[in-house]
Amino acid sequence: MMITVESGVTLRQLISEAGKAGLVLPYTPYWWGLTIGGLIGTGAHGSSLWGLGSSVHDYIVQLRIVTPADAANNYAKVRILENGSPDLNAVRVSLGVLGVVSQVTLKLERVFKRSITFSERDDSNLGEDAATFGRQHEFADFTWYPSQHKVIYRIDDRVSIDTPGNALNDFLGFRPTDQYLLASLRTLEEILESTNNADGKCLDATKTTGILKSLSYGWTNNGTGYPMVGFHDRVQASGTCLDSHEGATCPWDHRVKGLFFHQTTFTISLSKVKGFIEDVQRLVALEPKALCVLDLYNGILMRYVTTSNAYLGKQEDSLDFDITYYRSKDPMSPRLFEDFLEEIEQLAFFKYGALPHWGKNRNVAFIGAINKYKNVDKFLQVKQSYDHLGLFSSEWTDQVLGLKDGLSIVKEGCALEGLCICSKDIHCAPNKGYFCRPGRIYKDARVCTNSSLSTIDIQTRKTISTSM
Repeated sequence: MMITVESGVTLRQLISEAGKAGLVLPYTPYWWGLTIGGLIGTGAHGSSLWGLGSSVHDYIVQLRIVTPADAANNYAKVRILENGSPDLNAVRVSLGVLGVVSQVTLKLERVFKRSITFSERDDSNLGEDAATFGRQHEFADFTWYPSQHKVIYRIDDRVSIDTPGNALNDFLGFRPTDQYLLASLRTLEEILESTNNADGKCLDATKTTGILKSLSYGWTNNGTGYPMVGFHDRVQASGTCLDSHEGATCPWDHRVKGLFFHQTTFTISLSKVKGFIEDVQRLVALEPKALCVLDLYNGILMRYVTTSNAYLGKQEDSLDFDITYYRSKDPMSPRLFEDFLEEIEQLAFFKYGALPHWGKNRNVAFIGAINKYKNVDKFLQVKQSYDHLGLFSSEWTDQVLGLKDGLSIVKEGCALEGLCICSKDIHCAPNKGYFCRPGRIYKDARVCTNSSLSTIDIQTRKTISTSM
């Protein structure tokens, strides 16, 4: 009931090999192109509040890590850690600063089936539902389109192995895409951004979400509709664009003119998640078109994450928010509704105490983040023991771990790329009409706001904000 892999094995390979033996890893990320070493090192996870936890590192039975040593020991020491080893909870999410994870043994389960239904609802009860839905369904998640006031509830549970169905998850966003189509989509988005065409963004967003819904988001079940029932190893992850053929590739492939975007990803405690969702809804009420920019990247993906034993893992049962949006090739170019995106980011991290996803985010997300982990001192003790020379550390990792200053890089335009929180207009783009201003509903936020907003509009939005 276990599988041992070297860290360069991909999640796809692990799922395939385990499946041949009738076994599965219960909770995994949705993209199968990750390596085991990479997804463990950054705390990658699926969506669940059930079982041992939603993160792959929660299923580690044994781990082998190579750390620096002195000349007498040939400069390397191989350490084998098992459940109960005092250092394992540090190595479960190592950030790569402890050494090289070379081999991992994971606990598996017998293969089982799942029943999945995507249910579209309005977002009026999302704040309430977010705190409870994950207790009701083992693999529950949400896809939220704030500007459309829509949420896709994923009702997803285990069912008997003899339940009919052979569903397959081949998510549309992870399929091979024609490179000329990608170039056209990118060109259109650049035009809409450069002309501040919010109406065009919203129109495209509605079309995009409509297409996804009509195609069941890429899931198939021999045309039988919902619920879609299938074996866990066929539905837990996807990524067929890795098999790209000539002329088609993954949408984000940098070798072609494809999608170019940024992801802000964080987890908020279930006890606080309602307030955050309602604050985002208040922002949408101020400017209904503001978050259409997210819908082009399938809205906000919300997944459940369990409390982890890892020292740098999740501290409480939480909801993970994955927010994806357009990024300019020019770091000095503001995004459409730049201030709304920055305010959401600051709301999450500073008002609601969100934890950043270690594998994503901008510098701003990591400001003070390490102080939110109650066992960081234990992690740093293991780091000092395993690599006292800091061979596996860098200036960046020292900054993230609070060992060195410099996370905020204050310079012209720094707020546009999340290198700083603006305090002066020059940190935005004053030459393009973007100035440093307080947030609309979170007054402690400092965001880059387009000055073209009229005084009448500002007063109207103040009235809306006050009345909610």
